Amino acid sequence: MRTILTAALLIAALPASAETLIVGNKGEDTVSFIDLASGKELARSARGANPHEVALSPDGTRAAVVNYGGAAIDVYAVPGGERLATWDIGPNSRPHGLLWLADGRLVATAEASKTLVVIDGKDGRVLQSIPTEAEGSHMVAVHPTRPRAYTANLKSGSASVIDLESGRTVAHLPAGREAEGIAITPDGKEVWISSRGSNEVHVYDTATDTLVRRIETGPFPLRIAISPDGKQAVTSELQAGALGVYSVATGEHERTIPVSGKGEAMQVTILFRPDGKRLYVAETGPATVAELEWPSGKVLRRFPVGVNGDGLGWSPVGAK
Repeated sequence: MRTILTAALLIAALPASAETLIVGNKGEDTVSFIDLASGKELARSARGANPHEVALSPDGTRAAVVNYGGAAIDVYAVPGGERLATWDIGPNSRPHGLLWLADGRLVATAEASKTLVVIDGKDGRVLQSIPTEAEGSHMVAVHPTRPRAYTANLKSGSASVIDLESGRTVAHLPAGREAEGIAITPDGKEVWISSRGSNEVHVYDTATDTLVRRIETGPFPLRIAISPDGKQAVTSELQAGALGVYSVATGEHERTIPVSGKGEAMQVTILFRPDGKRLYVAETGPATVAELEWPSGKVLRRFPVGVNGDGLGWSPVGAK
């Protein structure tokens, strides 16, 4: 929660032009840095094997990008894209989901080693390697006020609940086939898990780990995000090239937003700007990122990025 508030304050303090979008281009092993004022690419840095998810430091000046094809995390300067460090997190391997916490630590899922890795954001030291006790731990979410992390486990069809203080997995939440997307409401009361193999979302109470509701979705909802105001959950439905919008309060389907409207766009990651006025959507097929006005859902622009641009990160730090 402190990370979100920090970003919101930075938005208010900086001109609208001072923003950078960071994109992990998994098809060509590069990372793009997009100036959101002009829509132009500031830099494209080549490094790492299969770069996927992106996380920003609390002050927005550094971007961490996982090497999904290896056992490392690269760190870049924002907005210039200079590589500052490569952190070896072995024997934890195939890191994917990644978050940079307000206290300076990072958490990353490591699929091949079935672990959640806690990393020092100053020097990249591995502080904890916590077994998720599940197969295919892919994405991660962290509770805004409690020391709890949740991993979406593709092969196990579940979410692992991990106590970051004790370093133990304390519960498993059944979530349908191929659970991949995961997000926590801003108030921390619910965790939402989207399952691409069964076209559904499971919503759990984070205080009791009990199921609140199950929601049927559109085809292949492989990502999910909660709007910063906590009112809507949005699924990225790859096979339709669309977004599904659901009420957080009731679980009801509110609307479907066709972004490309085509499965061949291979729509993957979705990311809200912290003020909730923009939503970014990675279209890995045509190697573009769509910028949507929110809540209208109108597509404002598309930015060309590298081959199979997927992981997204936003920073309030931009080009001068």
